[in-house]
Amino acid sequence: MHTEHDWITTPLTAELLRGALDVERTEHGLLPHRLPARARAQNTNAQLAMAEAQPSGVRLAFRTAATAVELDTLRTKRDYAGFPPRPDGLYDLRVDGLPAGQAAGNGGNVLTVDLATFNGEVTPGPVGTVRFTGLPARDKDVEIWLPHNETTELVALRTDAPVAPVPDRGRRVWLHHGSSISHGSDAAGPTAIWPVIAAFRGEVELVNLGLGGSAMLDPFTARAMRDTPADLISVKMGINIVNQDAMRLRAFTPAVHGFLDTIREGHPDTPLLLVSPIHCAIHEDTPGPTAPDRGALGEGRLLFAAMGDPAEKATGKLTLGVIREELSRIVRQRAADDPNLHYLDGLELYGESDAAELPLPDNVHPDAATHRRIGERFGDLAFGEGGAFAPRAGS
Repeated sequence: MHTEHDWITTPLTAELLRGALDVERTEHGLLPHRLPARARAQNTNAQLAMAEAQPSGVRLAFRTAATAVELDTLRTKRDYAGFPPRPDGLYDLRVDGLPAGQAAGNGGNVLTVDLATFNGEVTPGPVGTVRFTGLPARDKDVEIWLPHNETTELVALRTDAPVAPVPDRGRRVWLHHGSSISHGSDAAGPTAIWPVIAAFRGEVELVNLGLGGSAMLDPFTARAMRDTPADLISVKMGINIVNQDAMRLRAFTPAVHGFLDTIREGHPDTPLLLVSPIHCAIHEDTPGPTAPDRGALGEGRLLFAAMGDPAEKATGKLTLGVIREELSRIVRQRAADDPNLHYLDGLELYGESDAAELPLPDNVHPDAATHRRIGERFGDLAFGEGGAFAPRAGS
């Protein structure tokens, strides 16, 4: 253990962060945001406000010869009333791109959510500390990936050697937007969510706009993507719109076009991949909304059920099957004038046979093993030879 005078405290700034679109100075420190201030100002949804402030894909990145690192944070952990506490969020350490340690968060606030009403109550808690020691005593790139599922205010960074921002390594930037599945749902840690697994496979820098419950074709999200520098862009769309029974086909189709049009205003020629939903048995042919199964809740289990009527497809209500067909059609139509627009069927990432082998534990969200499968498949299909994100000649 180092004594206090061994430590160097480095001011926490945006220059030490990757994967955040904005940072906010709070009374405690630095709060990373995954949507810019203008988008946040236009949002009125509490779930999106919570999701975008959870730093999925966000990491501290610095160059140092330090052998020990301490990070003070004030987290807000989410629990569900009547259920055992959820696992603590994890911090993943990588040194020169390789896994080098993992630590659980501690202290912090607890947001307890009542699943019957979706109301929440916050119990305040103290600042916590995560510590990594035994790092190699040489200059190296260090990344600390923040918990994907806990709001995390960065309070202080201490090391036993000076710190500098990591220089640009020339990697392509991949900007991705999706639902809670892209956010990370029940992955085993911040580098085990499927977009991070795919990003490692593709050797790219990830900016993850996977927003739990909030892949809703919001115009302010499209504008955020339009204004974010990126070499590669993907949009995974469908499940949240069905979950919330938010649109019928009449509104969905022009909303998709509008979302893509807005992205193209800032990225006219960037490879853009539209990804349809993975297999989800309860909504393949049954519209939303989605709601917790009350019988399962009474037994202390969280399962989701489809509350719609399959017959309502005839009046334009959306199912995952309908959305896949429409997204495929939209891409075929637009690709005639946009050769850099591509489509990936989500069933290629996780289909019916995968569901038989690796069922979704709550009927909606993938577990850790399924995140790995989706990430590896996306990496191969998108970044591999012939894929939408395969390196171009001279890139």
